Amino acid sequence: MHDSKQAARRALLGARRAMPGAARAAADVAVWKALRDFLIEAVPEGSTVAAYRPFGAEPGATLEPELPERLTVVHKVVLPVLLPDDDLAWEQIGGDGTAGERREPARIEDAAAVVVPGLAVSYDGIRLGRGGGSYDRALARVGPGVPVVALLRDGEFGPEVPAEPHDRPVTGVITPAKGFVSLR
Repeated sequence: MHDSKQAARRALLGARRAMPGAARAAADVAVWKALRDFLIEAVPEGSTVAAYRPFGAEPGATLEPELPERLTVVHKVVLPVLLPDDDLAWEQIGGDGTAGERREPARIEDAAAVVVPGLAVSYDGIRLGRGGGSYDRALARVGPGVPVVALLRDGEFGPEVPAEPHDRPVTGVITPAKGFVSLR
């Protein structure tokens, strides 16, 4: 199974890198608008949203201001900090992107919504990440009923994703063309 996940990761990352810059920027704006609209409906203003800082060809990476800073306009935002054991701690950021209080791994339990990276998500919510397992450990601590949403490029939602026992499903995805899709 490890080999099939690695092959899928290579193909998906290659497709992301091949996407022209203007198309990537337009897709990032569409993803941002869908995420913003979803959070307005699903999460009370001022609550904590666990997010991440997109990089490279990830959805949202071309946004200015960056995705986490956009979220701080309405919510408290915590970003992951990779620990030596590959688990994730969470650090609250300010509207200017400066780091604040670092939280222990269990503090993700306080999140009202979790926005995660992914390379693909199957129709049953199985997420293909980059292979470190950090997010799967963190998602095991997320409270019941808390939305966990993956940001994807078009074409990354729906392929079969090989699942392992430690994989944690997401409850929704956002793509440029489809916007928010609930998997509950």
